[in-house]
Amino acid sequence: MQIRRATQKDVARLAGVSQASVSMVMSGGASPAISAETWERITKAATELGYTPNRFAQALKTNRTMTIACIVPDIANPFYPALMRGIQSVTDTRGYDVIAINTDGTLDRERHFLDWSRQGRVDGLIGVFFNLRARDFKPLVDAGMPVVRIESAKKRGGELAIDDIYVDSHAASLAVTQYLIAKGHRRISMVAGRGGPQSVRIEGYKAALEAAGLEPDVILEEAFSEENGFHAAEKILARATRPSAIFAANDLMAIGVMQALRERNVAIPGHIAVVGFDDISAAKLVTPSLTTVAQFQYQMGVKAAQILMERLRGTTVPTGTALEMPFSLVERGST
Repeated sequence: MQIRRATQKDVARLAGVSQASVSMVMSGGASPAISAETWERITKAATELGYTPNRFAQALKTNRTMTIACIVPDIANPFYPALMRGIQSVTDTRGYDVIAINTDGTLDRERHFLDWSRQGRVDGLIGVFFNLRARDFKPLVDAGMPVVRIESAKKRGGELAIDDIYVDSHAASLAVTQYLIAKGHRRISMVAGRGGPQSVRIEGYKAALEAAGLEPDVILEEAFSEENGFHAAEKILARATRPSAIFAANDLMAIGVMQALRERNVAIPGHIAVVGFDDISAAKLVTPSLTTVAQFQYQMGVKAAQILMERLRGTTVPTGTALEMPFSLVERGST
């Protein structure tokens, strides 16, 4: 005997709404007339009934793919899975899938996936872009595609309808460096990769040192990786005069720094203290545990997806917006 599949009519009856409203929600369509409460009631009814829309038929009918792209510079970096989980926690409730895309932080790949997005493969994108500027997204915005950027520097909404979520990395780096100075450190080196958040984090570090009358010491590597953190630490340890603290621009580099120090029997934090940035899960697991800056990646992902969903529903302002997210210094054993 053939099992009867739930229909949109069934969902509408259970949710107490019109079938047109169900169709709108299931297709991800934009309608200010459908409140968030109604949207949730419809999706809950669909889940209870096991209703599954035909994605292929929907795409032909609505010109929507029901798919969001999450574009990141390094999919292997533990910072990004938590961000993606936050995004997916929202998109799952709205019937959207998420595609994760890696760019290696290069300009060519960032441009490639912007062009790829314009080909109708996704309905919107959330991303971390090391090289692109607001004007590069104008063709997507003009075509009606919502864009949410995760940024590391202060932003303010502009005329172009791009939404930015940011953590003030300058302020965070300033706070980290001031923390080290308050602990008595006078020779503080910083290691960083190239591109992305490098410049604002270095600026914050330098600002704190300048205010304290101390000299900066920055070692730039090619990428924000453990390997590059290790190489940077090797350069520092080869000097006649060593710092008493090393501030790494992300946790992966900090872990690489700690590995180099351990291999040379340099006590952490007894001889050299180490601080990272991001608070990835491994920061709690290394020995000693890593002092770092928490950015609350999951919450950033949630807010980014919520903003994108509102854009898709057509309920937001026609100009760009900017939302600042908090950071927190997490003190652990490495300092």
